[in-house]
Parts: sequence; C-alpha cells; structure tokens
Amino acid sequence: MDKQYDLIVIGGGALGAFHAYHALQAGLSVALIEKDKQPVGATVRNFGQVVPSGMDTKWQNYGRESLKLYNDLQSRFDISVRKNGSVYLASNEEEVQLIEELSLINKGNDYESHLLTKEQCLDKYPGLRNDYVKAGLFFPEEVTVEPRVMINRLLEYLISQKGLIYFSNTKVIRCEAWGDEVEIETAGGEVFKSKKVLLCCGSEFKTLYPEVFAKSDLEVTKLQMLQTKPQAGYTLNGSILTGLSIRRYEAFYECPSFKAIKAKENPDSFEKKWGVHILFKQALDGSVIIGDSHEYADAANIDDLGFDLRMDIDEYMIEEAKKIFNLPTFEIQNRWFGMYSQCKENDIFQHTVDNNIHIVTGIGGKGMTGSAGFSKENIKQIFNLS
Repeated sequence: MDKQYDLIVIGGGALGAFHAYHALQAGLSVALIEKDKQPVGATVRNFGQVVPSGMDTKWQNYGRESLKLYNDLQSRFDISVRKNGSVYLASNEEEVQLIEELSLINKGNDYESHLLTKEQCLDKYPGLRNDYVKAGLFFPEEVTVEPRVMINRLLEYLISQKGLIYFSNTKVIRCEAWGDEVEIETAGGEVFKSKKVLLCCGSEFKTLYPEVFAKSDLEVTKLQMLQTKPQAGYTLNGSILTGLSIRRYEAFYECPSFKAIKAKENPDSFEKKWGVHILFKQALDGSVIIGDSHEYADAANIDDLGFDLRMDIDEYMIEEAKKIFNLPTFEIQNRWFGMYSQCKENDIFQHTVDNNIHIVTGIGGKGMTGSAGFSKENIKQIFNLS
C-alpha cells in the first residue's frame, strides 16, 4: 500500500532534520529519508560551533533564531548543547580595529557582545599566549554542540516526541510530480506519496536531477580538521576564533575597514592558498579540535578534491595553533576532512521542480548555525503558513 504524507524530506543532515522539525511543529505529517544508516556528511564533520556572530546580517538573524531553538530543544531533550559563548581573538591592531567595528555593528543589531582587553582574554582562556592576543570580542549567547551526537539525538527526539517517520539506509531513485502530489520510489522498490518533497541531499540531487545539478553554481569545499588527545586537567570554554577568522568571516565584510585591510594581505601566502583559519573547540572528552582549511572544486568535479589528507596543511595548522595557545598536549589522535557544498553567487541553492518538489542545498559553512532558523522561514513559505 502506498504511504502518503504532507511532506517527505530527503536527507537527514541538519538542513533536512530542521525542515522536518518545523513541518512537524506546524502539524504536518512528515517522513524523512536518509540514504545511510545515519547522517555521515557535512553535518557530522564540522566543529559544532553555532556562531551567528560570524555571519552577515541576514544569516545572523537566522542564526539567532537557531540559538533559540537549540536552547529550547536542550531544555527538553539533551542534544549536547553547551552555552559557553564564542570569542574572536585579535592578534594585531588591524584585527583589533575590525572587532571594535563589529562590536558597534552588533550594538545596532541588538546582539549582545563584549569587547575584552588583552588581560581579560588571558584570564578567561587558560594557555592563551601573551605574545599573540591584543584584544577579544566575546558573544555570550552562542553555543557549541557535538555534531555527531546532536544530529542523532535530534532525530531521536523527532521520532519519539514529534511523530517523525524515519527511514534510514534508504536510497531514493525516482522523484516525480503527478498532479498535486509527488511520488518517490526507493531502491528497495517502496513507493511513497506526499504533497511536497524537500530534497536536502546533494548526492541525491545529482542523481535525481542531473540536468539541474549540472547547471547549478554549486561548488564543494573540502576542510581538514584535527583532534588532540584529551587535555588532562585543562578546560577551554566555548568557540575560539582567531585572527585569520576575523579576516575571513562574512560578518567582518560589513566592517568599514575590512576591504582596505584585506587588500594588504599577501595573496600568495600559504593560508590564502589553502583557506586556512585557526579555530579551537574542546570536545566533551577533553580533547581539543583544531582547524580548518578550505579547498574548492565545482560540484560536478568533486572527485578532483581527492580523499587524501594533506600533511603540509595539518602541520601548518598545528604550528599556527601553537603560536596562539600553549595546550598541555598537541599530540593528535584523529585527523579527518569534511565536505560541504555552497553556491558561488548565492547564499543557498533553491530550485523548485513542478511546484511541489523543492531542492534546498548548498548552505555551505552556515549549516550548523543557520539551518534551524532558515528552515523555519522556508517551511512557512513552502506551505503558505502564516
């Protein structure tokens, strides 16, 4: 017998799961189909830093809505949220100027932040090197999550508490509109019908709609990250973003001095070539995650990025990290890379097929921070909800 729903979401990562959440909140019947046993893509391969502070004004608003949802979910069901704030550490006078300008912008946005003196930074963050930091900008409302824990607990919550119908290890091979409904077929021969379909998985986008995929402006980013062994007796709270992050994150593009400061940078430097900026986050086991880098290819040429880890990038990130923090150990226990898709010209890829099939992907590095807030608005638009 055909299974029928108001909405079928294809892809169980953050973008798909939060769309499912908001549809369920609106009283819709929702099925979510995930091709793997559990999500294994970009959602589980990032830092787990929820930092609206790093986004431009549009996406900061989505991120702030996401913060509300993360905190609300955590109050009901442990999804690993820790409200421990984010800090941007300036290492020279140019970066100090940028954090001061961003502080003023956030006052105008009514988003709480606090400028920290050098001494306050050194006092707040153990091991921070005196010869690196000049000042900091702290955002107390921001949170961290453990990505691999968060997404699976979120799905568990949606299934047990909200009535989500979840199919894992299920590959969609056909998605077609028939009048006012959509019919999808899985590799196992099951047929599902719904009023709407949301496709939030890049690989199945490529499989199901190859012509649309080929014409899209999607590109794929490969990021390398490292994880130290647990740091005995050491605590590093929150998301730590440093000078190279200040020079890279979109929020700073809105600062009056940003363009002139960027123009002075050496375009041939190693960090420019590989898109390196240094981030730190302590995981629940006491280890510290360090990263990351950015290597790009058109989505159609994802294989050009390869599957190897570049040791020169890892070594560079470790050496730069040592200039910022004196951690008890820099012995590395894990190394990995993540992949995410983003648009070259737009902030997210959206395309509608036959009115009722909505492709939403390419959220880029904004996924963990922006998905929850963006999905709330998008579900309202798709279903014409007030």
